[in-house]
Amino acid sequence: MISVMAISMLAAVGCKQKTAPVEEVNEIQQKVDEYAEFTLTTDLSVLSEKEKQLIPIFIQIGEIMDDLYWEQFFGTENRKALDTISDPAIKAFAQIQYGAWDRLDSEKPFVPGFGARPLGANFYPADMTKEEFEALQDPQKTSQYTILRCDENGALKVIPYHEAYKEQLAKVDELLGQAIELAEDAGLKKYLTERRKAFQTDDYYASDMAWMDMKSSKLDFVVGPIENYDDALFGYKTSYEAFILVKDEAWSNDLAKFVKMLPALQKELPCDPKYKKEVPGTESDLNVYDVIYYAGDCNAASKTIAINLPNDERVHLKKGARRLQLKNAMKAKFDNIMMPIANMFVCEDQLDNVNFNAFFSNVCFHEVAHGLGIKNTVTGKGNLREALKEQYSAWEEAKADICGLFLTQTLIEKGEITNCTVEDAYVTFIAGILRSVRFGATEAHGIANMMCFNFMQDNGAFTRNEQGKYVINLEKAKKAMADWAALILQVEGDGDYDFAKKYAAENGTIRPDLQADLDAIRDANIPKDIRYNQGLKALGL
Repeated sequence: MISVMAISMLAAVGCKQKTAPVEEVNEIQQKVDEYAEFTLTTDLSVLSEKEKQLIPIFIQIGEIMDDLYWEQFFGTENRKALDTISDPAIKAFAQIQYGAWDRLDSEKPFVPGFGARPLGANFYPADMTKEEFEALQDPQKTSQYTILRCDENGALKVIPYHEAYKEQLAKVDELLGQAIELAEDAGLKKYLTERRKAFQTDDYYASDMAWMDMKSSKLDFVVGPIENYDDALFGYKTSYEAFILVKDEAWSNDLAKFVKMLPALQKELPCDPKYKKEVPGTESDLNVYDVIYYAGDCNAASKTIAINLPNDERVHLKKGARRLQLKNAMKAKFDNIMMPIANMFVCEDQLDNVNFNAFFSNVCFHEVAHGLGIKNTVTGKGNLREALKEQYSAWEEAKADICGLFLTQTLIEKGEITNCTVEDAYVTFIAGILRSVRFGATEAHGIANMMCFNFMQDNGAFTRNEQGKYVINLEKAKKAMADWAALILQVEGDGDYDFAKKYAAENGTIRPDLQADLDAIRDANIPKDIRYNQGLKALGL
């Protein structure tokens, strides 16, 4: 097998690259077709003229974030190697995946010459060992905003993002200067000003706090190195991305009342009191947007349909977080993917329980649930991310999944949510796992999905009837939900790394009966996810 470095060198010197067999090429084209095309647009008449003028500037910054993400995840030389591929299906699929590995199929390589995906992506030297990393005496090695490289003597050195990507970030700085001049909303102007500083210093705290205070802007721009999912080696390094968002005022107003309820909802979590002793901030936003542009990490393969940020625990404790529901992207997935799967696998008597309102609530409160529980262990092991290391992301996503369902149920029972029932929430939740687990069980969300699905199945939350369709037992599902939530909150609160790793290894995988269902979904040619037509032309600008 030719190494990743070798294929880059072959591309550089113009050597002829082998091509995939015809049947493999056809399979790759099928994989491309599994991403349903969807045009990102919205009603821009709600924006002022200057807000509309900001969009092209934000898109230019997004394009830079996209290039930076390619560099972080795949590497510039490897990306150049993709340009030598003659087969259009492989090239198209590589663009969707931002590299040579199928993110929705256990990260299997699909480009000839590429082996397994490096766990550390391009954040670390490909041949660096964990022992070498541990031996390095540099406190910045674990920073979210540094990369590691080898110096001229082969020794590890740490480089801050703002130095490693200096040329690209200089252009971002220039564009943000233009955006700040145009920004009319005071909150947006302050956020852009602070974010501009952050790109040059790798200190994002002040800009995160400013973003939390940005209450009235109809236009939002989430941009920077944010999520750490691609660093499967340590879970330290963050990836560049960008979203451009337009606020849906009507839907947002309907959700605003839930923000003030967060401390009370925290107290009702089904766990030992010591795992819910922290008081979540009540300045959090719970709003609805149409997304009009994705770039970088968030655009790679499976598309985000909700945002819960910032990730900084210091901001959570002072101000909470903002939960942004991406309604148009969410509806696209529900209509094109979720309902076709439900029609195949939900029993006829409960099919009417699968609806968009329940789906919306489950996704919405998944994001709220990220802000609940505790951020620092009760055992003196530091914050959860430090204590659980590379296991943190999967367990945090599992917490958000199941505690989000708990919140939806609680609010329905309190009469706060009136457009769906508790049974709707549970049936839609189970059907939703069939949709999302198709993303694979190798990254955080997939492992979380499988731990949840297997726990619910083992505790009788659902069975299959003679037709092989799922029948949800509501009472057993409620108990399974509470027991699973309690276990997750305990593992996080104790910072029990050894248990977290062992449990995920044993229960975070796809079992044969589910795999048969997933194969049937694949054979039915139901899309796995969405790919976007986006940009100025799509928006009519």
